[in-house]
Amino acid sequence: MVNRKTGDTFDAILKCPPKIMPDAKLTSDGWWSFSTSRGNARLKFKENKSLGILDHMFIDQDSKWDVPMRVVSNGSESEVTITLIKPDELTDEQFNERITEIEQVFTNLKKIIEIP
Repeated sequence: MVNRKTGDTFDAILKCPPKIMPDAKLTSDGWWSFSTSRGNARLKFKENKSLGILDHMFIDQDSKWDVPMRVVSNGSESEVTITLIKPDELTDEQFNERITEIEQVFTNLKKIIEIP
């Protein structure tokens, strides 16, 4: 649950990469590029605001993730849902490590989004 209206939440997520990854740069082809603890990575949103779709692709040196993400209205708040499917190239242990990291990213993302 995010304490902001759906449209505001949607827009805030699209603007968040440089707030979460200080070296994030948006390229002319719509990819965010930035560094991680495992090296360089890229992120690209495939968004449709009217449907609340914020699907994205994340690519780093170890893996490629297609991530379905939705922002749904819940009154004056929003529900953000993300589905993480283990990429074939990651072991279960690597996937679990990534999930722990992703949980922290989303905790930070929620705090950033809720700042007026």
